[in-house]
Amino acid sequence: MQAHEIAVTPPTVRMDDPVSKAVQLMVVNRLPGLVVVDDDDRPIAVLPGTQVLRLTIPESYRDDPALVRTVDEIHADLFWHGPGKLTVGDCLPTPVAKPTTVAPDATLLEVATVMANKRSPLIAVVDRDGRLIGAVTLERLLTSLAVAGPND
Repeated sequence: MQAHEIAVTPPTVRMDDPVSKAVQLMVVNRLPGLVVVDDDDRPIAVLPGTQVLRLTIPESYRDDPALVRTVDEIHADLFWHGPGKLTVGDCLPTPVAKPTTVAPDATLLEVATVMANKRSPLIAVVDRDGRLIGAVTLERLLTSLAVAGPND
């Protein structure tokens, strides 16, 4: 099997889209992240859901579990309102890392290797011109590997 055979057509976002839109797209489409594209539909980044989640937690709390336990449930719920004004671009590290991509004819082993090495639950599948044609999610890859027969 090849990447294009298991790729899904993912919703995409742009750098200036609100992060709330990105979260909504991830939830509705059950995706672990989103591909961020430019005006020519070329991937410029992959936004993992974990990066959005990380931004909801104030920096002083991120590395201190003891401090986190001091926050009661009512006040902890207020942290989820923090990302409201952020854009997708605000969620990406600076400089923005090159997106993780594979060619449509990449084998499942190639996709798995890239995904594991880059620690990315979402891999963009791009054509020769670098335009997005689909994406492979970790769930889709694992499902395909689990059901693949010896002739696949």
